[in-house]
Amino acid sequence: MFDFWYICKISFRMVVENLHIKKDENTAQADEMAKYVQDIKKSSQRSGSAKLCCYDWMKGIDETQKPSNLVEVRFKNTRKDFFVNESGLPLEIGDVVTVEASPGHDIGIVSLTGELVAAQIKKTYGKKVPESFHKIFRKAKASDIEKWKEAKALEHNTMIRSRQIAKDLKLNMKIGDVEYQGDKTKAIFYYIADERVDFRELIKVFADEFKVRIEMRQIGVRQEAGRIGGIGLCGRDLCCSSFITNFVSVSTNAARYQEVSLNPQKMAGQCGKLKCCLNFELASYMDARKNFPDLNVALEFKDGRAHHTKTDVYKGILTYQYKKDDIPVFVELSVDRVKEIIELNKKGVKPDSLVGETLTVAEEYTPDYENVVGQESLTRFDKKKKKKKHGNRNQNAQGGQPQQNQQQNQQAHPQQNTNNTAQGQGQKNAQQGNRPNNQQQNRNRHRNQNRNNGNRPNNQQSPNNGGQNA
Repeated sequence: MFDFWYICKISFRMVVENLHIKKDENTAQADEMAKYVQDIKKSSQRSGSAKLCCYDWMKGIDETQKPSNLVEVRFKNTRKDFFVNESGLPLEIGDVVTVEASPGHDIGIVSLTGELVAAQIKKTYGKKVPESFHKIFRKAKASDIEKWKEAKALEHNTMIRSRQIAKDLKLNMKIGDVEYQGDKTKAIFYYIADERVDFRELIKVFADEFKVRIEMRQIGVRQEAGRIGGIGLCGRDLCCSSFITNFVSVSTNAARYQEVSLNPQKMAGQCGKLKCCLNFELASYMDARKNFPDLNVALEFKDGRAHHTKTDVYKGILTYQYKKDDIPVFVELSVDRVKEIIELNKKGVKPDSLVGETLTVAEEYTPDYENVVGQESLTRFDKKKKKKKHGNRNQNAQGGQPQQNQQQNQQAHPQQNTNNTAQGQGQKNAQQGNRPNNQQQNRNRHRNQNRNNGNRPNNQQSPNNGGQNA
């Protein structure tokens, strides 16, 4: 009987201790999850913290904003989608939410709320806006975030293994990225292929290998560069990972319109294609070149023909070159003058010479203020270096004149300069005679110390000598 009650007591104590341990573990896990969510929210509120980030410039302006239940949610890299907040949850940018997916549910981060979401939908879909969107279930719980983190940890190893499987099946494709759904029931494989690929066998192998639902999405090299990200030659984030969602084809004609040298290494981006930024200013260049004549037409003069070599688009200046006595001569002409010469050539009239042509340029605007305090100087904040004083090396003793002036005075007044030189040399010698000689003083000090050490009595000598005398 005693043993039974003793065993019950020990078992009860062990159960209580296990409960306390589990409670502490759950508390620590909850604190860790709360800190993780808080870090995500804090980083999401910074501008440019994620790919395709949209700055909410209407944040804090409550009077003008219309109530909207549409929310933009971002997932891995450049994948974004729009959801309906039917429950009316108080959502902010950076909140981790559980959203509807097919099948199951997914975990994402709120990237935009309010009235700007409608503008983003119009930008993304254009006129083909879907009639309905998926729902937002709730804010993510600790268990949802834990499973989400486990799913993200599988993505890299899954991508490496899937590449090996595609290589074994001899498929001409490149798997660029893998994204797991938040509930670990589906995986999206992003691949690049130049030709059509039959991956029916590949999907079967993936399903047996990873035990999840498989979805294959084909992307281009520009979409892949946007998902990976990077820094361009301009020093900023890649445009495809910052704001570009609809990729427009870029041709070499865009470079020709803008007078850019056709260098493939400089014109190609990190994706290997022509840079998207070649299209940014193309419309303004095309508008400026509307009134330009045909630049392939040579200008006829009595002393030769002139060919076009260079164009300044915005200034409207065309540079022509022709040879005079086998020497190339370059002359700048305005667009209107070139048109006049072409019309004269069509009528059979040739101007005398290109050398006499003068370019008439509009007067440049000069600002009506003066730079009084130097606020436009680039070096106004630089520290001025102090000039070192080199003494009287190149100056005479009396007036401080340079050596060149001293020589001229010597040639003009030789006798007076001789006397001045003698006086200056005498003053210098007198100053050197009155100047204390530090080396001589140090030598006398050491001699006196040695003399005093030799006259000390025996009891003040070193301990070794004193011991011997004793």
